[in-house]
Amino acid sequence: MTPSYDYFDVEADVGIVGRGTTAAEAFVQTALGVFALIVEPASVEPRDRREVRAHAETLEALLVTWINECLYVHEVEGFVAREVDLEVFETSPRVGGEPLRLHSFLRGEELDPSRHRLGTIVKAATFHQVSVEQVAEGYEARLIVDV
Repeated sequence: MTPSYDYFDVEADVGIVGRGTTAAEAFVQTALGVFALIVEPASVEPRDRREVRAHAETLEALLVTWINECLYVHEVEGFVAREVDLEVFETSPRVGGEPLRLHSFLRGEELDPSRHRLGTIVKAATFHQVSVEQVAEGYEARLIVDV
């Protein structure tokens, strides 16, 4: 399966499905799909990076929490991403009940309205119908964002 993202119709919001051969690739594609809603990806240069971490009890909660952390970086720092690197993607609880962990770096730059064509304002990732599933070709992560 070639990693990719796509959108699906949801009343008043936007649905994103990220696909990959691994759950990690599906997460990355979902994040890229979110940032592509905000700004045209081809206009973003991977000049800088921002660190984003998340912890949660389930894969679905990890996806929502992480995307919301990515959106926080966008909102507070005006940062838009073109690439995402996952440094840590732990999908099994560790000894002692430690939650699932994700440690990533967003590669992109600060938003420049003179160069970046703004798209949709994405407010937050929601838990509504979120899913991370293994499919025949790999993994699909489905997420609805509030716009």
